[in-house]
Amino acid sequence: MDPHPPPQRQESGKKTAELDPVLHSIGFEIEEVSPSQVTGRLPITSKCCQPFQVLHGGVSALVAEGLASMGAHMASGFRRVAGVSLSINHFRSAKVGDVVLVRAAPIHVGRSTQVWDVKLWKQDPSTQGKKGPQISESRVTLLCNLPVPDNLKHAGDALKKYATDAEAPKTTTFTSRL
Repeated sequence: MDPHPPPQRQESGKKTAELDPVLHSIGFEIEEVSPSQVTGRLPITSKCCQPFQVLHGGVSALVAEGLASMGAHMASGFRRVAGVSLSINHFRSAKVGDVVLVRAAPIHVGRSTQVWDVKLWKQDPSTQGKKGPQISESRVTLLCNLPVPDNLKHAGDALKKYATDAEAPKTTTFTSRL
């Protein structure tokens, strides 16, 4: 592993550490955060694998809920959100050494609930950054009309700092183009 990653990877790691320390601890790198899309990548290491050295299904679920929650927090106007349902289908495995690309996008943004679709793909090793085979797909439903406690009013500050578009979408249903 390169001891000196490129500057954009260093910034991505710093961003992830600030936005979601749990995802950062397994090596996840957040790339884009907005109310309409959250993306990132996960280099597969033994930290995120089950005993057979393939990506742990629980890690895929952790990534799905983490990214959907960030997007929903922004899309709700920075109100507190809580996941109420997570459904995940696993299609293929990713092994140590693979890189997984992730995209979370809203399907429904309502006044009290949101539904997000999260897809994971293996990165195509022949074309850096291009999607290869899909690994899994998740549907995350979140309650999004919760008040933010006074002592946590700053909870959305890091997302505002890194958001590519901090404008929250209006109550609507999206057609997923994943």
